[in-house]
Amino acid sequence: MAWMILPFKRYAEFSGRSRRKEFWSFQLFNVILALLIFVPATIFAPTTRNSQVQSGDAGFTASANFHTDFGGSPISMALISIYGVYLLAAFLPGIALTVRRFHDQNRSGWWYVALAIPSVIPLLGVIPAIALLVFMFMPGTAGGNRFGPDPKDPYGEEVFA
Repeated sequence: MAWMILPFKRYAEFSGRSRRKEFWSFQLFNVILALLIFVPATIFAPTTRNSQVQSGDAGFTASANFHTDFGGSPISMALISIYGVYLLAAFLPGIALTVRRFHDQNRSGWWYVALAIPSVIPLLGVIPAIALLVFMFMPGTAGGNRFGPDPKDPYGEEVFA
């Protein structure tokens, strides 16, 4: 659990390095929180169901309209508002954590900008988004690098050198 909230303790710290464990624990925390918010919000949301059957000269036609509206339930709106506030609070730590992951691989944090901006382009943005995902799965450099000591072994810095 400590790994999941560590990015909030290092809220806007863009220097240093972060392990994969810290990054993926934070992402797991975000997914769990989203499920805990949106499942009840969907359950409490009012649902409108319209179905109609028509037959005419052209033959038999049927149509159904299932629509979930989040606008009607105060519980749903409260849950979604709470999640929106959380997203605003987690935005900056998420960016800082991703930059620190790039630092762990001895890459500049500008790699994140270079991959995040093109990822919003429809259709073509899938390629930089996948590249960003691959970078987040890659291990960090062993030992110290220009961004700091190895977060897996902070005390292993060439003791007898």
